[in-house]
Amino acid sequence: VKGSIYIYAPNKGAPVFFAVAFALSLAFHTWQCHRYKAWKMIGLQPLCALLFTLGYAMREWNAFNYIYVDKTTSSNVLLVYILSQVFVYIAPPLLELANYHVLGRILHYVPWLSPLRPSLITSLFGGIMLVVEILNSVGVSLSANPSATKATQNLGAILTKVAIALQLAVLLAFLALAGCFHFRCRRHSVPDKRIKTPLLTLYCSTALILIRCIYRLVEHLGQTRVDFRDQDALRRLSPLLRYEFWFYIFEATLMLLNSVLWNVFHPGRFLPAEQNVFVGRDGEETVDEVEVGDDRGVL
Repeated sequence: VKGSIYIYAPNKGAPVFFAVAFALSLAFHTWQCHRYKAWKMIGLQPLCALLFTLGYAMREWNAFNYIYVDKTTSSNVLLVYILSQVFVYIAPPLLELANYHVLGRILHYVPWLSPLRPSLITSLFGGIMLVVEILNSVGVSLSANPSATKATQNLGAILTKVAIALQLAVLLAFLALAGCFHFRCRRHSVPDKRIKTPLLTLYCSTALILIRCIYRLVEHLGQTRVDFRDQDALRRLSPLLRYEFWFYIFEATLMLLNSVLWNVFHPGRFLPAEQNVFVGRDGEETVDEVEVGDDRGVL
């Protein structure tokens, strides 16, 4: 569509559905975190649901105001568009970090079988995800601005690609770490009534985020620079950018499924709220003022 800041005429109904769906998930997550005293463990889930709600609410406004002329006459259109893109795209790395928090809590519950010291999980992966989040937010804000120069848009695209590639690498390392821990628990016949469901939920959640990351990487491997003055260049854009339904399948739907997944299998239902509750080497659950000693190797 000529002059559309989205390239196409955006769907007017889909943003409403996803804004409402994420708002309901947000309300449920908020209640669950309060009910199970799980803000520290999974408090990022309601935050991300809020970001998605805001992002899709803004996208709905843009669905009726999507014609972009220039940054002077269409400043509101541009501002809302950039904010909606940023809110939608900064949430998935935070969801990944939420998964790291859950795995850290699981490892604290059976610390002697953890491949890494449980206290290192959140700080190590959290530090990497901070870098990913900075690269991602800056990259999206630069590449999503059609009034930016070609060099600026290209820089934004490069930063986004680096962020997604790094996120994929961390996801694979995370799966390997969780799988190693799960294998050790099975080998030592550790009672898994508390950890089995959270671990399986982690695998499903990570798979959803992984598929979404692959979609984003493929999307950005093609032509991504938007130039409204060049119709031929617009036609050469990646099909994943030119057709909106891909966005709603691999971005909106997958992330909504992830949010609902943690609503249904909330880790607060299975894991103790406090880290001083853990399973000892005798297989019995123990409550202690001091966390169990860590005399394992790194791997």
